[in-house]
Amino acid sequence: MNGSVLQIEVRYGDIARQDDCEAVVNAANARLQPGGGVAGALHRAAGPELDEACRPLAPIEVGQAVITDGFQLPNRYVIHCLGPVYGVDEPGERLLADCYRNALDLAEERGVTSIAFPVISTGAFGFPFERGVRVACGAIREQASALRQVRRVCLVVPDRKAQAEAQSIVDDQEAYGGT
Repeated sequence: MNGSVLQIEVRYGDIARQDDCEAVVNAANARLQPGGGVAGALHRAAGPELDEACRPLAPIEVGQAVITDGFQLPNRYVIHCLGPVYGVDEPGERLLADCYRNALDLAEERGVTSIAFPVISTGAFGFPFERGVRVACGAIREQASALRQVRRVCLVVPDRKAQAEAQSIVDDQEAYGGT
């Protein structure tokens, strides 16, 4: 985006099956425990070793990111982020953007070239999907010039309608340079 070689791709699919990305992002809870949604899917696919690796890293704060191995996932790493609960954790948009920035920083430190994100906080944490995608794109765009290793960012969404909506937002931001 913004003239850089960073590619942002929107795809429909299962976050636990992103075999062409070196890292996947877990929309985690503060204790980094298995649960529902993205966290449940990733923990189930990674196996019990992921839960064991997460225990000493917990709890994490809203906006924070930590990294573990991917274990039985097709990804080398899992980056765990705690997104804000909409209307509770404020300032929500800044905290949400921190998730993306901090995850990208960890990916960059580990030499990751491709990373798959869910649209953090837009499930059980209630963040409106469109705003969540806009915040994600803005944060990724802000980080782009600092990224030397990360070349591809995938936003993984749960259905075709969400894919079309997210792709429209990504295209608009690329065309107009806005957030």
